[in-house]
Amino acid sequence: MLNLERRSRILQLIEERGKVEVSELSQLFNTSEVTIRGDLKDLHKRGLLRRAHGGAVKIEPVGVDPSLQIKAELHADQKRRIGAAAAGLVHDGDSIIIDSGTTTQQIARHLRNKKDLKVITNGLNVATELLGAKDVQVILLGGVLRQNSYSVVGHFTEDMLRQLSADKLFLAVDAFDLDFGLSTPNLEESQVNQAMVRIAKETILVADSSKFGKRRLSRIAPLSDIDRIITDDGLPAATQDELRARGIELILV
Repeated sequence: MLNLERRSRILQLIEERGKVEVSELSQLFNTSEVTIRGDLKDLHKRGLLRRAHGGAVKIEPVGVDPSLQIKAELHADQKRRIGAAAAGLVHDGDSIIIDSGTTTQQIARHLRNKKDLKVITNGLNVATELLGAKDVQVILLGGVLRQNSYSVVGHFTEDMLRQLSADKLFLAVDAFDLDFGLSTPNLEESQVNQAMVRIAKETILVADSSKFGKRRLSRIAPLSDIDRIITDDGLPAATQDELRARGIELILV
């Protein structure tokens, strides 16, 4: 098989599956892993895919912002486990920030029985989860409601956050890259998230492993601003090692 034909087929597989592995491609094309790595390196340089540990992943447009309904259906089991683990870090009497999102919504579901808990959120879905919780005070931030994500953003939201303080921030993101940091497709969303990071004593990233190795349009914060990461055990071992080497506490569920 010619190089051009093989690389075209690799791109087709990436489009169909979202990712490929070197070992699998080596067997499929009956060629060495060195040759496959060369193919992936070339395609990466041309901006046709993104190299990842052990293979490559599909490049997604940095500005894509799926709706909350679509996000809720993706990696649902991992999000439930992450939500339960994150809720276990919350103590009675805490003041916490819960970012909008489907993973953070799972955290809220486990907080209804906490005592004297104060929850600051810009997520309409998060606030709804805590309706009727007897000893949980919800501080719903004001601003402009984004229909796509049920989140509140804008200057009013940021102004409110500047008047507050919190013990912990549970931050959900669309993408995480070791060099670029945390990012989201929406500029206003990133500015609200930045304000949250500034007022929290501890910032905890909650994200399933599919979010890692990706970038979106607007940067929220560098890796150095994160104290802990809660994710699922699908996170590649090399990424785990790098995070721990940089002093990040990693919780796998």
